[in-house]
Amino acid sequence: MPQTKPIVSIENVVASASIDQRLDLNIITQTFPDVEYHPDQFPGLVFRIKSPKTATLIFSSGKMVCTGAKSEEQSIKAVRSVVQILRKGGVKIKKDAVIVIQNIVASANLGGKIHLEQAARNLPRSMYEPEQFPGLIHRMLDPKTVILLFASGKLVCTGAKKESDVYRSVHNLHTLLEEKRLMIYES
Repeated sequence: MPQTKPIVSIENVVASASIDQRLDLNIITQTFPDVEYHPDQFPGLVFRIKSPKTATLIFSSGKMVCTGAKSEEQSIKAVRSVVQILRKGGVKIKKDAVIVIQNIVASANLGGKIHLEQAARNLPRSMYEPEQFPGLIHRMLDPKTVILLFASGKLVCTGAKKESDVYRSVHNLHTLLEEKRLMIYES
């Protein structure tokens, strides 16, 4: 049993969505002056909302990418809000958005320091090149995530598609570090 309980914080949820129809981004830009649209630099427009605080990229294909949410639920709510705001502004959207969570990025603190050199030798699918990057890169197969692990005991977990996968990844890695005696706890 691990000596400490990791403190996990979801930092960003990225979701893709599609309304399965073409959109005229120029009309959206005229209707909503707050959107950012520079077609010479990027093909999508940026639609920001305050609650939940997110930015949604909207493309003329009807595809969207929402970033900035702190949970799966917030991400889904944000896309639905954007679609609802567009409809209220007179944009005819026939179908509700089909939303898929693409990536969840979380940070965590394991509550102790880590022997990164030893961890690099003992953990499978790990890479540690301190001259290039101060963290160990660990690729977990189940759940499929990538964890950046630092000597401080802090980590970043990316690639999860569900919040439960983030918690499982962090727990699995923490347990593995404990079993291999790679955690250092100050008493």
